[in-house]
Amino acid sequence: MRPLNPLKREKPGPGQESVWDYPRPPALDESKESIEVTLGGVVVARTTRSWRVMETSHPPTYYLPREAFVDGALRDAEGNSFCEWKGLATYFDLVSGDTVAPRAAWTYLTPTPGFEAITGAIAIMPASVDRITVNDEVVVPQEGGFYGGWITSRVVGPFKGAPGTWGW
Repeated sequence: MRPLNPLKREKPGPGQESVWDYPRPPALDESKESIEVTLGGVVVARTTRSWRVMETSHPPTYYLPREAFVDGALRDAEGNSFCEWKGLATYFDLVSGDTVAPRAAWTYLTPTPGFEAITGAIAIMPASVDRITVNDEVVVPQEGGFYGGWITSRVVGPFKGAPGTWGW
């Protein structure tokens, strides 16, 4: 398979955004879209308040307020990572009954300047859960397993994450 070419950008239609118009460093946007996260057949998070982090070549990553999660859905997990834009991330396992999605969620407890709004908000890897919906549309996970972008019909690419896109 031929690697995607970032110069062959999809043209956004009405109501769509191109991830190639997102800035670097990323932008932060508050959202009132309806979001549901399902794990183990149970809705473990629901909100109409979130934040989108939008970075060049990536579908947005949504951050949900901690209170959007049902009790017991978030369990502290070991390890952390560092984002050049947002700082030090800590992780959670997502839990629903006997179903556990290891390190499927993360947060920034002391994000860098410009990202204070997401302090303590929780991001989720879409591929780690049964499904996530945004305004009743099922989210498609960003390829590659490293990035946590949420692909909906609102955004067009090509998106970083697929084989051959690491150097973009």
